[in-house]
Amino acid sequence: MFVETDKISFDFDQFRTGRERSMGRLFWRLKRYTGNFIEPRLHALGYTDFKMSYLMFLSNIEENGITNNELAKRACVTKQMMSKIVGLLENEGYVYTQKNPTDSRSSIIFLNDRGKELFVTIKVCMQEVRDKFDQIVGPERMEEVIDTMVALISTLESEDEPLAK
Repeated sequence: MFVETDKISFDFDQFRTGRERSMGRLFWRLKRYTGNFIEPRLHALGYTDFKMSYLMFLSNIEENGITNNELAKRACVTKQMMSKIVGLLENEGYVYTQKNPTDSRSSIIFLNDRGKELFVTIKVCMQEVRDKFDQIVGPERMEEVIDTMVALISTLESEDEPLAK
């Protein structure tokens, strides 16, 4: 079926074919699959308050801690939003904060024991996802996929507009 608007034609058959190979859609669907696979497992293991969206914040916390401003920059959110998220994560027991010894106006955010245990559990769950992917395409092809994504991200992060880590 063709739809014409101001002499621009749109072919739904062509759109459907292209949609199946759309990188954005593929990335989104793999992310959704991974989240839908992992989150219920974490809930069953006692992390009932955990949402996969927390990972973009928690995964940027370093061993020696991180400031709210730096964490906001890495997670690509505003400082105000980051403050709310940190408060939520602190209330749920994944992080704790301490006054910054070099700047009394700010705090340093650290993973607490529950946050560290969460990452150990996530690693186990992610291995289950990886095993499933390996069964589908084979471990060698999966390594190629990962190597390709690492190369893309490394290059894109070195350009003018770095991506959040």
